[in-house]
Amino acid sequence: MAQPRCASYYSATLHQETHYPVVEGEHSVDVAIIGGGFTGINTALELAERGYRVAVIEANKIGWGATGRNGGQVTGSLSGQDAMLKQLSGPLGREQAEDFVWDLRWRGHRILRQRVDRYGIDCDLKFGHLHAAYQPSHLDELKRDVDASQGHDIAQHLSLLDAQQTRQLVGTTLYHGAVRNDYNMHLHPLNLCLGEARAIESLGGLLFEGSQVTDIVHGDTPCVITDRGRVHAASVVLAGNAYHRLERKALKGKLFPASLGIVTTAPLSAEQRQAINPQDLAVYDTRFVLDYYRLTADGRLLFGGGANYSGKASQDIGAELRPRLEHTFPQLAGVALDYQWQGQAGIVINRIPQLGRLSPNVFYAQGYSGHGIATSHIVGNIMAAAVSGQLEEFDLFANMRHWRIPVSERIGNGLLAAGMWYYQLRERLR
Repeated sequence: MAQPRCASYYSATLHQETHYPVVEGEHSVDVAIIGGGFTGINTALELAERGYRVAVIEANKIGWGATGRNGGQVTGSLSGQDAMLKQLSGPLGREQAEDFVWDLRWRGHRILRQRVDRYGIDCDLKFGHLHAAYQPSHLDELKRDVDASQGHDIAQHLSLLDAQQTRQLVGTTLYHGAVRNDYNMHLHPLNLCLGEARAIESLGGLLFEGSQVTDIVHGDTPCVITDRGRVHAASVVLAGNAYHRLERKALKGKLFPASLGIVTTAPLSAEQRQAINPQDLAVYDTRFVLDYYRLTADGRLLFGGGANYSGKASQDIGAELRPRLEHTFPQLAGVALDYQWQGQAGIVINRIPQLGRLSPNVFYAQGYSGHGIATSHIVGNIMAAAVSGQLEEFDLFANMRHWRIPVSERIGNGLLAAGMWYYQLRERLR
């Protein structure tokens, strides 16, 4: 049974609710896409722009999952980029691999800005971001990133800040410096996704909600089956990420859900906003399990932090996050929390997004490990190219080596949680 949207700030402030039909009867399209989040929507939009007739099939509402629940930050922190570079250096050579990974880091930004401009999507798009050093030892990592940008266009948008300069931009004493990046963005992700869905509709694409897929029939013309209908297609793309349980024989043990929580305060006064974030920047810190926050268009603080890698939902997000919020901003002690919610991120052990095939014409994409907005736009671009027969980039990802944990998801999440505890402990001891 279809579930309503979670009671998030994003759901409360979406511009236009969706009312797409349920799959009923028989439908035939060029490409059927399972999952109405950023991966599915962007793959569908890329294909619709190329002239393909597409259908997006979503179990709940378009943007219902992590797409409509995340922190809203668009950064060049590509998940698993170091592991990716190491694996690609063999087939591509070190220099070409570095160029490829560098392009991936920023391609999502370009695609997203083109989407917003081309289709006039109102999603509270803003520019400016701080990557803040939580420990003095983290400054070396930030400096290396700035040094690596030299010779690239992105360098003009970056500046390395010391502790005092950082405190002028964010009203906390926690940080020892930061990188300011004015190419990075922050936005209302649900309004972005729904704007992209309307773009698909304008190009003749079909969108279905409340239609849980129960099976995929493989073959020369695959078929996507729901409890009330079928969608036949030349190709199928599975884009459910952490929220689906399809094709477990092939995909089990490759992806593990982590629960991420976010709170949003009551509207802050102009004085409070000036004190904590005078230039309206998005911020996250350098810890392995980090805090992230930004101001919303109506002047609230949207704050997320930590992660529950057990795979279980947290009981009280507000109680868990208030201490972290007030530790960062003591001046907001006692502030009202108007919204609190959680969502599931798809965590991959080596952090490299997983793209592959389940059969010659059934593709899948998943696993952004908390970097979903930009990465899903990149992946949508690569998946659409693959369905169109341009397989070069898709094959690079499909040939990546991944860890597979051949145990139950519960045990796998326990192992993942233990690994995260180890990294957090090691980080505290540095």
